[in-house]
Amino acid sequence: MADISLFPLFLSLRVALTATGLAILIGIPIAYYLHKADSRLGTLIDTLITLPIVLPPTVLGYYLLVLLGRNSAIGTFLEDTFGVTLVFTPAAAVVAALVVSIPFMIKSAKTAFASVGEDLLYSAEILGRSKINIFLTLTIPLAWRGIVAGITMTFARALGDFGATLMVAGSIPNETMTMPIAIYDALLAGDRAAANTLVAIMTAVALAILYTINRLEKRVIQG
Repeated sequence: MADISLFPLFLSLRVALTATGLAILIGIPIAYYLHKADSRLGTLIDTLITLPIVLPPTVLGYYLLVLLGRNSAIGTFLEDTFGVTLVFTPAAAVVAALVVSIPFMIKSAKTAFASVGEDLLYSAEILGRSKINIFLTLTIPLAWRGIVAGITMTFARALGDFGATLMVAGSIPNETMTMPIAIYDALLAGDRAAANTLVAIMTAVALAILYTINRLEKRVIQG
């Protein structure tokens, strides 16, 4: 059996979980805004959010390199102010995973918000409840199935990202090498045994996570 390091698996899980958490915090408010917005600005934001879904990963990774590289305004600011270099670090992998996966969170949540009856929300507003209260106690609970679906798709996309992550985080062993990149490197090295083992592990982990999420969702529905 091939000598396999599980570091890429743990890094992939950590990156995917972090990116998914950030996608929830950032994506749900954006989705709610886009659901309510009826303007050219809303349409423009929606279009830009959809762009990572249709752009080739290498193009998206190139944009991230230009935006976050050491010679960029953001990269220069981070390095001069905090002494932080973002590219070719695990943090860059999180950024890449977030950018490629957050559209799924926003699109799913936006559709879920659209399915909530406006009459119910309007009645609650007439009764004197604040918009924040209505959002937290009515809109979110009524739209939770779509939000959970978005979380699942976001996590799956973040876990499996390859192109953008490789561009901005690289394939540094025991530092930035995620599971998809480790599989690619094993194939390049001609180590089919390692590649097969990594593919099997990745598939088993993805199936286990998705099965667990589906079971939890069914329990909530039935309970």
